[in-house]
Amino acid sequence: MKPLRSVAIFGAVGALVAAVALPAYANSKPAESAATVQQLAAVDAQSLVVASEATAAPLARGTFTATTPDEIEKKKAEEAAAARAAAAASTASAGSFDIGNYALVSPGSGEVRYPLPQGSYNVSRTVGGAHNGADMLAPQGTPIYAAAAGVVRQSAESIGGYGVAVMLDSVVGGQRVQTTYGHMTYGSRQVQAGETVAAGQLIGFVGSTGRSTANHLHFEVWVNGGLVEPIAWLAANAG
Repeated sequence: MKPLRSVAIFGAVGALVAAVALPAYANSKPAESAATVQQLAAVDAQSLVVASEATAAPLARGTFTATTPDEIEKKKAEEAAAARAAAAASTASAGSFDIGNYALVSPGSGEVRYPLPQGSYNVSRTVGGAHNGADMLAPQGTPIYAAAAGVVRQSAESIGGYGVAVMLDSVVGGQRVQTTYGHMTYGSRQVQAGETVAAGQLIGFVGSTGRSTANHLHFEVWVNGGLVEPIAWLAANAG
């Protein structure tokens, strides 16, 4: 009986060990799992594996341009024209005066006007020697206009060699501008000292008073205290 009981005991112990050890062994064995996307790509390097979450980026066609021979020639022509315009602007002059340095406002803006009607005068001489202005020959009685808006500094029937004259203080393009209108006809002044005038306003009429030998307007322009050639200044600013 004792041998039989011993066999039964060992059998029960063995069954208990198997019941405990087998599940643990099964848990410790590596599981067969599906291959990952990265593994598949590594195995077959010439294939492209795309995850299901990937989306296609939109193609912005507006960022692409095509340059044809005609477009290249057109671009070269535009650049050459711009270069010629810049060169012309740098050398533009009236006589020996560089009008490029006289521009204070855009021509045609109305801030600067011609003091005499266009076509009514001829310029006989301009700045040079002891002469500080431009002599604009015109028939007696030709109307004279303010070249720029401002305040009348002087207005009198006799101002030295200017004879009947008007002098204006203005600000043009942020610069201090003084203009003088000399040799007017006696009694023709339309403004008095201290008055405010507009650009293009009538201020008098052409005559031959003071140191003058013919009917004309003596027109002077000073910018920030420096004398400038009046005809070039008008060409650069008036419209």
